[in-house]
Order: sequence, then structure tokens, then C-alpha cells
Amino acid sequence: MKKLMILGGSAFIIPVIEKAHELGCYVITCDYLPDNTAHKYSDEYCNVSVIDKDAVLEAARKHEIDGIISFACDPGVVSAAYTAEKMGLPFQGPYESVRILQDKGLFRKFLADNGFNCPHSRSYSDKNAPFNDIDYFDWPVIVKPVDSAGSKGVTRVDDPAKLPEAIEIALEEGHNGHFIIEDFITFKGFHTDGDFFTVDGRIVFGPFADQLFDTHAVNPYTPAMLIWPATMSEADNKALHEDLQRLMDVLDMKTGIYNIEVCIGANGKPYIMEVSPRGGGCRIAEIQNMAYGENADLIENEIRKAVGLPLTKIEEGKCDGHWVQIDIHSTTNRDRILKSISIEPEIQEKYVKYSMITAKPGDLVKPFTGANMTLGDLFLRFDTREELDKVMSRSEEWIIIDYED
Repeated sequence: MKKLMILGGSAFIIPVIEKAHELGCYVITCDYLPDNTAHKYSDEYCNVSVIDKDAVLEAARKHEIDGIISFACDPGVVSAAYTAEKMGLPFQGPYESVRILQDKGLFRKFLADNGFNCPHSRSYSDKNAPFNDIDYFDWPVIVKPVDSAGSKGVTRVDDPAKLPEAIEIALEEGHNGHFIIEDFITFKGFHTDGDFFTVDGRIVFGPFADQLFDTHAVNPYTPAMLIWPATMSEADNKALHEDLQRLMDVLDMKTGIYNIEVCIGANGKPYIMEVSPRGGGCRIAEIQNMAYGENADLIENEIRKAVGLPLTKIEEGKCDGHWVQIDIHSTTNRDRILKSISIEPEIQEKYVKYSMITAKPGDLVKPFTGANMTLGDLFLRFDTREELDKVMSRSEEWIIIDYED
């Protein structure tokens, strides 16, 4: 029986555990939170911090694992790559390449050094140092931790006088005491997201989704909705894929899943924003499997890659209709106690193909400041983009969230 170690314990990895069990794997989940949901589904739980790479390696050796992944768990990716390299196990790429991808400061420098389009950016650990670089940036700027995902700790700053507050927010959400400041990019059309898959370094599956934000949320830069297929032009799609493939080549990446965020700037240039060697949160790989068919099972193939089993066929076919993944989230700017969440029956019956409500009555609901504040996810399918846009424009009416008085 193959032993698979999964770093993280959120509900997003439950489908990964279930698929691993279908493949006959013994699953060990790891993090420092024993009450996390996913640990109830794994065969064994290991109480180890996912950001302590040496502790993860020690646990992996002790359990004699055959593979390791960090799925929907951004902080664990570097530890997973480190452990895989030390133990000679498959991973998306070399540890040093993964370390570059997972640190926004290192990644921006790498992009600039290798001729990719990149906003002005600098990474800091000294809170006062940015004030010597005010004229370096093209304001406004974005301030964020170098090592977090899901838009946690991200703030737009228009006035240098507001930098101290934004820096504190970034440091609170990060892990290593570093933060990055970069020019705010105005993008053409939609920002873009999706889970990709490479085989021997070649991108074999890579459909983009339009990424939409809730402009009324406390953090308006937290993604709230993804729509497949994306609306970008063929030329823009080609330019982004060419840059992503060149990045894979330069970093000597191998086989596996990636969560990718890119955009076309208002200047018409392609920008690579994030490339993380892991499955994305919010069940992106699952909805892509539903939308693109049986040859788009990235979860199964990520498990197979990790434990050394042969891959199944992976190819990007045509999207079956128009699909949307929406994060159910609070629309208030203060903490509330949840009473109930329900979906209007007509919408539920006609469009909803999958739902996962993770919040329970009595839970404390916090403002939508990051992807970790979602209350659940919905997948919906439409025949046309026009119908999708019309229905989703009034989602606050048919997603009914009631709170205690």
C-alpha cells in the first residue's frame, strides 16, 4: 500500500483523501491543528507544523512515505518540495525552484532577472526601509506578505502615509517576517486564475478562468468568483501560455498540479502573478474536472504522480457550457453569529451542480478579508455566459445568509 502524506487539514483536501483511498493509498495528514476537518477522513494524523520543513522531513522519514503533496495549503509547499527532494520522491520541481515560486519577493526578482514583465517591486523585513523607496514605485501600490495566499494581508495603498498600517496587516498574515510592495497593476478585462498540470515540464492542461472580486468586501482584492471559460482573446491566451511555459522551462519544472494567477495589463503586456506548485483552494480542480470532462482529473493525477503510479490521460478539451465557482462569504464589515445559509430553490434546482457549506449555525462569521473566511462553495452551470452573468449579478439575493440578532 502506497503511503501519501498531505500537508494541511482544511475541508478542501477531503476530495484528495477520498481519491487517494480509491487508489488504495494510506493517507497521513499533517498540520499543527488536530481538530481540522480533513484529519477525520485520513488514516493517520501527524501533529507537525507545515512550515517547519525539517520537522516535516523527519515525520515523512518516520512514516516511510511514498509521496508528499501540499494541496490547497500554500504554507506547506516549500516543506513538501524539501522533503520530496531529500527523500528522492516526485515533485513538481527542484526545491530551489519551488522556494522561488513560493516567495513573492524572490519570484518578482526572478521574473525581472529573466526578462518577464514584472511590476516594480521590493521585498522588506525592515518596516522603515520602504520610506527610502517612495519614488521607486509607480503609485498606487499593493502591500502583501511574501508567503501567503488567498489575498490574506493584501492592501492597496494610494498615499505613502498609509504604508505603516498596510505593512502591519501584511506582517500579521505572513510567517517569515517579510513583506513585499509592488506597483498596482491595472489589468485588461479580468484577472485570471486556474489549476494547471504539467507532464515532464510541458503544460498539458491549462484553461483560464475569469476571476471576479467582491468590491464591497472589507478586502476588495479577495477573489470571490471564478468563471470558465475565460473571456480573454486567443492572442492574450497564447501570450500568457507562452510566458508560463517559458517559466516552467527556466525553472526546470517536472510533473504536477499548479495554481496559477495571471493577467493582461492595461498596457497589453502579459503578467505572471502567482505560480504555486499545489492544487488551489475553493475546489478549483474539482469544478474544472466537471467542466472539462474525464480527461481533466488533476486530483487523481497529482496523487498518482506523488506516489509513483502511472498517470491517466490528461488533456484540455472543450468546456461543457459556462461554469462558475463562487465563495459564499459575509457581506458585512463586522463579526456576526451565523443562523443559517440557504439557496433559493429555483436557482438550486436549475443551476447548482455542487455545494459545500462549511459554516454551521452558531459559528462566528468574520468579514471577508481572505479566502480563509469563506463559508462554503457553490458550482453552477449555465448554457450561455449571458445567462450566467444575469443570474450571478444578483447572487446576494438568492444566497440567503441569516444571522442571529
